[in-house]
Amino acid sequence: MKKILFVLLVGLVMSVNGQNYYVYVTAESEDEVALIKFDGKDAVVEKTIPVGVWPAEIEGPHGINVSPDGKYWYLSLAHGNPYGTLYKYSTETNEVVGKVELGLFPASLQVSEATGLLYCVNFDLHGDMVPSTVSVVDPEDMMEIQRIETGVMPHGSRISSDGLFHYSVGMMSGELFEINTTRLKVNRVLQLDGKKEEPAKNAMAGMDHSQMDHSQMDHSKMGHDKMYHSKVKPTWVIPHPTNNKVYVAGNGSDEILEVDLEKWEITNRMATGKAPYNVDISPDGRYMVATYKASAETGVWDLKKGKELARVKNSRKVSHGVSISSDSKYAFVSVEGIGGEPGTMDVIDIKKATKVASVDMGKQAGGIIFWKMEE
Repeated sequence: MKKILFVLLVGLVMSVNGQNYYVYVTAESEDEVALIKFDGKDAVVEKTIPVGVWPAEIEGPHGINVSPDGKYWYLSLAHGNPYGTLYKYSTETNEVVGKVELGLFPASLQVSEATGLLYCVNFDLHGDMVPSTVSVVDPEDMMEIQRIETGVMPHGSRISSDGLFHYSVGMMSGELFEINTTRLKVNRVLQLDGKKEEPAKNAMAGMDHSQMDHSQMDHSKMGHDKMYHSKVKPTWVIPHPTNNKVYVAGNGSDEILEVDLEKWEITNRMATGKAPYNVDISPDGRYMVATYKASAETGVWDLKKGKELARVKNSRKVSHGVSISSDSKYAFVSVEGIGGEPGTMDVIDIKKATKVASVDMGKQAGGIIFWKMEE
């Protein structure tokens, strides 16, 4: 009887304590990264980590990701002189252990479990409107070993679950790129607009100018009259863990595109809220969560049913990034805010499709990555 009571007591304690979830979030206008803990009920900023080396200049921490073994986190600082930088931090100390200079405005990044190499897109916001690159970095030595040319303003990128293929989208050229991570070359390119339009007279039309640092932009080099202007304006791509498909956020066309990797063609266009920006898929493969930047909402989708379950209102305007916990229960969403407002991280219970917690942090919360869960 005593043994049974003890087991019940231990189970009760475990259910009360639950799991702690840890997430890293960048504050792009503060040059900070917040380490946030969510205990199943409340979200709190555990630590604020200053980043960058120029006190008088906002360097713009943008892309962030964690190594497959969880020992390191990597951060792209968009602004440099003139190039951006990739930093490597220890998750144990949150201190810098390495850095390397990359291209213009490095953005999203990830380490391949198959090759051990890190792949980071160079968004090239301040350069000419010409094809940019993906930097390939040896994260052990923090050395750039190659640049692979892709499309105009590559932004969102992710690697397949087997680590063999890197997917990225050219926001302005409207293309999806597949890179073979072992051969370090582009395998295939898919035009997402269907057919090409005439070159746009204003390539920046429709972009959220309020969120850009125009003082750092060289408008004389924009090449507005020479560039193809994508209607889709893809900003993110995420491979499904099992079904051999990728999903692309069509920021300009208010849709998420499903691409069949065997057929290498678009097999579905799903209407969304205004300006979908980032997308993540739960590790169990059932749910897709997408941020709708212009409508300040997050969409929760059931991929098995092929429908949107709900649109959850975010705490502030300008919804940005999303990262899902390893147990597929929670989506963590970064929300930029406007003007002098703080940034915010919202927590969404995916199955219930409801917001369950939020916490304020530094201004313009952007890049976000789930790190770990522990009791």
